[in-house]
Amino acid sequence: MTSPTALTRPQAALRLEDVACRRGGRLLFTGLSLSLAPGDAAQISGPNGIGKSSLLRLIAGLVPRFHGVIDITGEMALADESLALDPLDPLEVALDYWAALDDGRHRLAAAMEMMGLSHLAPVPVRMLSTGQRKRAVLARTIASGAGLWLLDEPGNGLDRDGLGRLEHAIADHRASGGIVLIASHFPIALPDAKPVVLECGALAA
Repeated sequence: MTSPTALTRPQAALRLEDVACRRGGRLLFTGLSLSLAPGDAAQISGPNGIGKSSLLRLIAGLVPRFHGVIDITGEMALADESLALDPLDPLEVALDYWAALDDGRHRLAAAMEMMGLSHLAPVPVRMLSTGQRKRAVLARTIASGAGLWLLDEPGNGLDRDGLGRLEHAIADHRASGGIVLIASHFPIALPDAKPVVLECGALAA
């Protein structure tokens, strides 16, 4: 698999201090503090509905924080269940739209190869399987060049090969100075990841 590492050296940092999130009148979690430097990773865990996805969206600026400080150095990319690709476009064209916005066209071919999508470049997005769509979301993240990856259930829909490619991409990203914050029910290799356990409206150490 071709690595886009040589094409980008993302520098990133993330600091959360006493962060709380409130959704729909309910306090999901409080007292969350976390510091991630280049090459770091963190794994978010907790029961369904506790706020794992909300935490990622909060960091991405899509959900207002109820309390606390979020300090981010560098660019970020959120990969979740939203495909955000034109279903009528060929896959490469749909991904190129986002790559152009992120000044990442020079990274797109390597990102598609890393996720095993090169042979699907001319295939319309609407014809992709669930697993192929997930790979496309991850390829879009890789091509973005963002230093901070926010991955919400990135293993959903992936087969063994897809999971292996995801793990390789994460390892490559960290080796190049990137940061990964991930919420996943799937066991994904994440050596030395910091645990972030959310439960009962608060942060558990």
